[in-house]
Amino acid sequence: MKHLWPWLLAALSGVLLACAFPPFEQATLAWFALTPVIAAVWFSPREGRWRPLRLFGLGYVFGLAFFWMSLFWLTEVTAGGWFIFAFYLALFPGLWGLFVGIACRPRESTLIDVPGEWLRSSVNLRLALRGAAAWTGLEWLRSALFTGFGWNSLGVSQWQSTAIIQIADFAGVGGVSFLIALVNLILVMTVKRLTLEVGRVRLRPHFDFTITMALVGLTLSYGVYRVSRHDKGTQVPLSIAAVQANIPQDQKWDAAFEKRILDTYSRLSTNAAALRPDLLIWPEAALPRPFLDGGETDKDMEREVVGALGQLKGGDFLFGSVRYFLGNAFNSAVLLDVRGGLQVYDKIHLVPFGEYVPLRHSFPLFAWIVGSEVPSDFDAGTEPVVMTLRKKPFRVAPLICFEDTVGELSRQFAQRGAELLITITNDGWFRRSAGSRQHLANAVFRCAETKLPLVRAANTGVTCVVDPFGHVSQILENAKGSTFTEGVLFAKVPITIQPPKTFYTRYGDIFALACLVAAVLSLRSVIFTPRVIESQEG
Repeated sequence: MKHLWPWLLAALSGVLLACAFPPFEQATLAWFALTPVIAAVWFSPREGRWRPLRLFGLGYVFGLAFFWMSLFWLTEVTAGGWFIFAFYLALFPGLWGLFVGIACRPRESTLIDVPGEWLRSSVNLRLALRGAAAWTGLEWLRSALFTGFGWNSLGVSQWQSTAIIQIADFAGVGGVSFLIALVNLILVMTVKRLTLEVGRVRLRPHFDFTITMALVGLTLSYGVYRVSRHDKGTQVPLSIAAVQANIPQDQKWDAAFEKRILDTYSRLSTNAAALRPDLLIWPEAALPRPFLDGGETDKDMEREVVGALGQLKGGDFLFGSVRYFLGNAFNSAVLLDVRGGLQVYDKIHLVPFGEYVPLRHSFPLFAWIVGSEVPSDFDAGTEPVVMTLRKKPFRVAPLICFEDTVGELSRQFAQRGAELLITITNDGWFRRSAGSRQHLANAVFRCAETKLPLVRAANTGVTCVVDPFGHVSQILENAKGSTFTEGVLFAKVPITIQPPKTFYTRYGDIFALACLVAAVLSLRSVIFTPRVIESQEG
């Protein structure tokens, strides 16, 4: 057990953190889930030439346990991809384990009965801030490298804690991650300090713990203030009808089910049109065939679309469709109005192993693992397109699928004047797993960051309305409370005309970038400063 317990603690941290996310949603666990792996990194045997590799390995085991458990829904698409993808994602927790072990542990004393820096609040707080900065910076790096996969950042665990997540409007989701990581580090330091103080030295105030708890209190106070004192400006309601057809993924592209799919959308759209919405929304790739094929409109698809549009009595119609043009294939959002206006946005942020296979031709192992699930690659769009509705001239951001989990992309839409975020998605790939719920958990931060409302229209999963603070105000469910159902969500969404831009909208992830830079720069002092001290001062 002397050699095994650190690895068990690292794995335990991964399990605890995974339980903070859907489907378990025990958000409180995140505030101490990292403590076992921190203890393993700091208090396991520290001698030997392989110590850096050991520290990295402990963080890596923690990461593997977390990503394998939290992203298990990926097995609905590709079990091999799920298994291998975690080995890449775990690199970032591994680097954090190495950093915390080398740069964030208070120094020891060579004198008997002198505990070193553990009793110094200023040192503890400085090192904990350094470790929290490293966590935040590495999360940002994970969301940016190789098109990025920022799914399930530490802060996302608090997606239902509306007050806590309001700091995202200036610090992004990284601000919440920073606070949680800081609390975890201070908790381990406080317990260690108490074991050294009790019965040995005079107990002194733990200013490091007090300041950390004060930061949590200030975050909550800021959140309450933002929600209660939010400047709503001039608001106009927009009535929307979001259609959820609940088409099984294995039927979606099968020609034998084409008529059934079109009949389902036609029936649901007729029901929606009876409520006279300003905007009708179908989900991502709703049509079983491309609406625009090589610049020409598919006549059968055009008939269905025009039929739905004609029932709206002047409303606008947004839907998702595959689009082929000049030899390229795009996953697109199309906005139509009764006067013949057409606006198109091609998805920019493609999903690896879902819409394309990385290194398909230069490293064919990936393509072999994914197999027939992704037979060919989509092409990425070039820029965000803010669409303007005609019936009520609001400016909307048409996010497609996982794009509502990318803060930088939503920020670009908001910078260009978007007043409403709209996600069209097909979470049918993940069947009834936790994938769609986790998708929503990540998406609500786009509202907290930009202070814009969000409407989500899913083929199945979660069709809902999220207010500008990240609170889910309306959701489509059946009589049993399941979101995996067929139906129409009708809602009146208050839209603020020309809403003020938040700090995050203007400057993006500057907080996370600053954390990354600060963590890297701090390594210089670590490298050139001895890690053992001779005596204890004050």
